[in-house]
Amino acid sequence: MVLGSLLIMVLLFLPEAYLDISGSSINPSERTYPEEMIQTGISTIDVMNSIARGQKIPLFSAAGLPHNEIAAQICRQAGLVKRLEKSENLLEGGEEDNFAIVFAAMGVNMETAQFFKRDFEENGSMERVTLFLNLANDPTIERIITPRIALTTAEYLAYECGKHVLVILTDMSSYADALREVSAAREEVPGRRGYPGYMYTDLATIYERAGRIEGRTGSITQIPILTMPNDDITHPHP
Repeated sequence: MVLGSLLIMVLLFLPEAYLDISGSSINPSERTYPEEMIQTGISTIDVMNSIARGQKIPLFSAAGLPHNEIAAQICRQAGLVKRLEKSENLLEGGEEDNFAIVFAAMGVNMETAQFFKRDFEENGSMERVTLFLNLANDPTIERIITPRIALTTAEYLAYECGKHVLVILTDMSSYADALREVSAAREEVPGRRGYPGYMYTDLATIYERAGRIEGRTGSITQIPILTMPNDDITHPHP
């Protein structure tokens, strides 16, 4: 009986595919121009700084500001908007249902992690959210691979399942600090403020995975959230 239960548990977790979390580069000539909008439900963003499908747009914050609450609000309210088309003197449009959210939190404390999980469960967002939580006391290497696992999940949903995926990454400042920690452990030559010289190249491998590809139905839109140390916009990673 126990053996049968174990066999059932193993079968439940058989993977459909094995994917490289580093991803593959997108041919620039195969990218399509973003035209359709993703609404966040926040009027100041939707009206003044609209987000198109396949776009990457950062959210800069600072210590003490409610960026976690805004991230949770976007997960609650975000959706797709179709372009209105005239058909028999009627306007047809509205939201589409092939929409998913991938949320990755890096280096957060237990209170923040519980806030995200509780908010998604109470508001019904968990049904369409794939959640990755990396705590501050987790190994540093997990903080480095968390955004890559999240984006690999988004690529599968977008390019294999045909969904329009919104990826929210918070906090990329913790990711940059993890890069600095690994670089120091490897005794590499430090750059400005101790960050490795390849930090911008490494960040590009994450940010450039957003977009739309010609011939594919889905898209990947990124909203990375960065907290600026000491409110300094000239800090290396913002």
